[in-house]
Order: sequence, then structure tokens, then C-alpha cells
Amino acid sequence: GSHDSFSFYIDEASPVGPEQPETVQNFVSVFGTVAKKLMRKWLATQTMNFTSQLGAGIRYFDLRISTKPRDPDNELYFAHGLFSAKVKEGLEEINAFLADHPKEVVFLDFNHFYGMQKYHHEKLVQMLKDTYGNKMCPAIFAHEVSLQYLWEKEHQVLVFYHSPVALEVPFLWPGQMMPAPWANTTDPEKLIQFLQASITERRKKGSFFISQVVLTPKASTVVKGVASGLRETITERALPAMMQWVRTQKPGESGVNIITADFVELGDFISTVIKLNYSLDEGEDDTT
Repeated sequence: GSHDSFSFYIDEASPVGPEQPETVQNFVSVFGTVAKKLMRKWLATQTMNFTSQLGAGIRYFDLRISTKPRDPDNELYFAHGLFSAKVKEGLEEINAFLADHPKEVVFLDFNHFYGMQKYHHEKLVQMLKDTYGNKMCPAIFAHEVSLQYLWEKEHQVLVFYHSPVALEVPFLWPGQMMPAPWANTTDPEKLIQFLQASITERRKKGSFFISQVVLTPKASTVVKGVASGLRETITERALPAMMQWVRTQKPGESGVNIITADFVELGDFISTVIKLNYSLDEGEDDTT
């Protein structure tokens, strides 16, 4: 999986997202385009678009949705501090891949919503219906979802929706079915301790589970590396330790399930995660 999957396209010309604190809003109002260029270096956690991520092996997408202030078209956008692409365009890009690869399955995790009213949620639900239709798998018990089951039903999309709206729509999986504990640290050792503890506490059945192999910069980190950005200052330096942890994991009910990272093309992250599947016990190789 990819963290902030849509952030390959963050528009420096866009306004600042409504979820950003007043200090950031003020910083941008004073320094304008320069401030947004610096912000992008820290907000963009991916460089590959959806099609490239899918081609490389990513199957879980972390999606955050926002309305845009004073937008005459009342569109929905992906957002992480600044606005990214229109949601409709991103969903269609993913659907084009699925149409060409009928046995592939993706997880779309809508986990943050900014500035959205009831009718915005209704618009997004309709957009999902129009784009994916019967490709979407209705919410059932997680442990019943094998690849064989999905292939038989011709389902290719599981949509997780972290809002009470999920309870009203059969094809939306409630957010609690996709927990993603967040370490919120810049220290690779603390991150690994957190990841290990999270897996130990993971319930054996009943939900999917995300291990976020992601370091989060503090304000002081950003100030020190303001011109370098997230990738150079944090992600690349911590990569060896984080990949060592990934390589030693086991998949299955009491192990890892979905692993997400920033800049998924770095190192051998994707191939390493895919290889973990081969250590599943014989006879379980058709399970998610």
C-alpha cells in the first residue's frame, strides 16, 4: 500500500487545505508561492501516479477527500495540506487498470474528509457507483473475503469509508474494518517498536490491518531540512532499518496484513512485501 497515495499530484497553485492550522495558513498568506513550494516538498509522499503504482504492485490506496473553498464547480479533491487531483479523475484512472486486469483487486480507504457536508458524501457515493458499479464488493466478514470469492463474484474493489455514511450503503465497508495505527514519530527505532506492538495487539479475526512504515516529521525537522523535503531528510535515511523490519515479518491472522510506505518505489519495498505472501501456509495462498 501507499501512504497519501494521491500526493504525487499536489497543486502548488491551489489554496491551503481547510484542515491546516492557522500558523500554516498565515505562513502561506505572507510568503505565497514560495511557501507552497516548500510545503509540497514535505506534503508529497509519493512520486508515482495511480497507474504507475498499480503497475508496480500497489493494491491499497490511502485517500483523503476535501471540498475546495470558493470552488464554483463544487468538486471533490484529494488533499493533504494542499489540493491534489479531482477525485473523479483518480477513480477513473484506477478503474481503467481494473478493466484491463480483471483478476486484480484494490482496496480504496477513504479515511479523512475535510469540509464535507451530507450532500458531498452523497456525491462521492454516487461517483463510486458510477465508476465501479458491480466491481465493488459489499461489506461482509473480512475473513470470508478470499481472492477466489472475489473472482467468482467478479468483484475487484473494496471501499472502506471512515464516516457513519458507511452504515447506510451496502458497498461501503466501515472504517473500523481497516484500522491503521499511527506511530507519529521521526525515530525509526520507535517506529519499529510501535509496529511490533501493534501487530501483537491485533485482533486475530474480524478486520483488515495496516502497518504504516511511515515516519512523521516534527516542526523542528521541517525547519532544519526545509529546502530538502521529506524524502531526502527522513525517508531515504531511515529506509534500511524500516526495510529490515518488513523483511522479517510473517503474514497471516497474527502477523502483517497490509503494509504502507512513503515513496513506494524506494529500495525494494514493493517486491519485499509481495514476497511475504509466499510464506503463507500451503492451502492459504488464495486468501487476502
